[in-house]
Amino acid sequence: MIPRIAPDNITTLAPNEVFVFGSNFAGNHGKGAALLAVKKFGARRGQGTGLMGQSYGIATKDKNLKILSLQQIDIQIGRFLRVAALHPEQRFLVTRIGCGLAHYSPKEIAPLFFSYPIPDNVYLPSPFWVFMPKPI
Repeated sequence: MIPRIAPDNITTLAPNEVFVFGSNFAGNHGKGAALLAVKKFGARRGQGTGLMGQSYGIATKDKNLKILSLQQIDIQIGRFLRVAALHPEQRFLVTRIGCGLAHYSPKEIAPLFFSYPIPDNVYLPSPFWVFMPKPI
């Protein structure tokens, strides 16, 4: 698999690009990448996950803003990757979800992505690619 690297600081999107950010089930979008998603990329307050405008929320916190377990985040990542596979015409630029306000590290989050097939239209942050499994 060839690494497809998302930019570190996403401020604009092409018409076919989607900003993928860490969210919460309440859809508060009050800080970090979630706030940027509301201000610039069509995320809607009150919708915590899924496609919204040119953004896609992956829950890393619950409705009360409690950090989700890695197992719970894994479920959200699996859903996201299935949606991305259904939309090959779009490029999904993943931020360092879970590594900011949810306080996980790339070493903890990246393997969740690599436990699924990653569609060719998904671009991950460079620190995640460090943890890509090596071929046997």
